[in-house]
Amino acid sequence: MVTQSQNLFYQCEQDQTQCEQDHINMMVTFGGHLIPPRRHHTRHHHQKTHTIYNIHPEPHIISITQFKPNNHMLLFRSAIIIINHIKPQQIRNTKFVMTTVSEAVGFSAPRLVAKKVLAKSQSEGDGAVVRRSIGRPELKSLDPFLMLDEFSVSPPAGFPDHPHRGFETVTYMLEGAVTHQDFAGHKGTIGAGDVQWMTAGRGIVHSEMPAGPGAQKGLQLWVNLSAKDKMVEPNYQELLSEDIKTAEKDGVKVKIIAGESMGVKSPVYTRTPTMFLDFTLSPGAEMHQPIPESWNSFVYVLEGEGVFGSIGSSPISAHHVLVLSHGDGLSVWNNGSKPLRFVLIGGQPINEPVVQYGPFVMNSKAEIEQALQDYRYCKNGFEMAKYWRSQ
Repeated sequence: MVTQSQNLFYQCEQDQTQCEQDHINMMVTFGGHLIPPRRHHTRHHHQKTHTIYNIHPEPHIISITQFKPNNHMLLFRSAIIIINHIKPQQIRNTKFVMTTVSEAVGFSAPRLVAKKVLAKSQSEGDGAVVRRSIGRPELKSLDPFLMLDEFSVSPPAGFPDHPHRGFETVTYMLEGAVTHQDFAGHKGTIGAGDVQWMTAGRGIVHSEMPAGPGAQKGLQLWVNLSAKDKMVEPNYQELLSEDIKTAEKDGVKVKIIAGESMGVKSPVYTRTPTMFLDFTLSPGAEMHQPIPESWNSFVYVLEGEGVFGSIGSSPISAHHVLVLSHGDGLSVWNNGSKPLRFVLIGGQPINEPVVQYGPFVMNSKAEIEQALQDYRYCKNGFEMAKYWRSQ
């Protein structure tokens, strides 16, 4: 039995000219018995070095990090913890089977957490309370996203009659229900798990009020529109919870509100290409979700805590928004004892000027001034606002 750490060395030569970091899952076979890996993250290291395997008495192993320096040598630097009753000299004859996580899930550039912001409570509407994450001083916007609120509203509070122009609102109910009505005669109630995807376009005036007693909770996301779409006619897409497609595998369940996951696509049409996925991971589960490489993306944690992007990073708890670095996919691990729930949202940047004045989002100050005039004098899309009041 090994009772203290000892250093052994291993190296592997391959033709690699590009320096990049991947994670490696390692499986070690002893006499035909396969020991499953536990993932671990280590720092990127550019020096020429041998891989060091630290032998400990604990009966498990952890993964290692793969480095590809420009000297055509694959160097692995990290620790591997070996099972009990294995003598150090036996390790030299052990078969090592290695596969990169990025290759296993199809990611060449995994996304990491670039910025973390805690959503803080503030008053909004008429007596409502929201936790705003995007749209606050620490994170004013993330093209094409303008705002994300986690709201909680109880009667008589709510969001009475107010206008919008130039973007879309996405309301996703988590608990309770909200009744919506607008000046064009559209009225409806969305309950827990339902989604309303509203294109305000050239202009709309509406109200959003709690539909029952107690706290009604949900998320509201504002998605910008490009200049060519800012003055389209208003439109709604509403999905009941039972109509939202889902997928489930290996302890991971996802509701596909927009975009695609696990080969399942949402029918929602997004003028600004967008993905909106609601994930729940059971304890011990992990997920690997592709994201278009040119898109901006973020995570908002709803329940539990999880490890995002890099297996060695610290767990992040509820009410945090995580801005992700660029890459082609996100990995998440639930190492806790409770379910982890979060939304993953991404979108194609519009890359146009953004000028915002409250509920009006346009491309220039002159367009904002025009929107204010149109609303004040009930013209150019706001004609029906002159006599309309919500009931």
